[in-house]
Amino acid sequence: MWKWEAEGHPKAVVVIVHNAYEHHSRYAWLIQKLRSNNFHVVMGDLPGHGASEGEGIHDEKFKTYVNYVKKLLDVGISDGLPLFVMGHGLGATLTMHVLQTEEVVCAGVILSSPWLQLNHQPAKYSSVLTKISSSIKVNHKLEINLLTRNAELYIEANEDKNYNSTVTAGWYRELQLLMKSVTHFEGSIPNTPILLHIAGADKIIETKIAKMWLLNQNLTEFQYKEWKDLYHDIYQEPEREEVLLYTEAFMHTTLRSLGYIV
Repeated sequence: MWKWEAEGHPKAVVVIVHNAYEHHSRYAWLIQKLRSNNFHVVMGDLPGHGASEGEGIHDEKFKTYVNYVKKLLDVGISDGLPLFVMGHGLGATLTMHVLQTEEVVCAGVILSSPWLQLNHQPAKYSSVLTKISSSIKVNHKLEINLLTRNAELYIEANEDKNYNSTVTAGWYRELQLLMKSVTHFEGSIPNTPILLHIAGADKIIETKIAKMWLLNQNLTEFQYKEWKDLYHDIYQEPEREEVLLYTEAFMHTTLRSLGYIV
């Protein structure tokens, strides 16, 4: 994992947990924007992702993902600054799970496009994944044109050798179990300010499930924002500047409520 320091006096630390199949380099724009606005950023590649992807087939145990997220949080809190946790896609789901099962000390949480129920599933074996051998390879086929409308990123994404959506049936079954456990968790996460971003034209997830999850939490402060025409990867979209401004406004409001001068 890596830490990028704020360009000026730091306001807070932002820990970013990325989506399935991708890696931290896809967040270069977001990292730089946060740094220029005086946030430290902590991020890395989930086990088996990015340059550490190994054989290129995702068969990692989800427990290793959870442990990695906990390590990211430990690094983020070590500066003694307010901590914000930002999770996207599967990264958002893992963040939810950690909030449900661990004591996380943070100022606020930003979730975007969490995987709680998938509309886009692997075409092959999708109806029998619970029955076939765990080692069978399945291509989820989460291609760039399904994730963002930003055509400027298409060439770069298509040449990205570290992005791979091939998984084993066992991995996919474990994903289903994680999504179910987060959705049906009894009780609420700690009373922490949360911002939930949803893409109105998301082709990957069932967005209503994420909204229901948020409303079922016993929170005194939360924001829900649906971006009408955006695709799944909201921080890659042509409107990403607007998404970032909304996100930073949430963080600034949270910091002011904690007594910090922004």
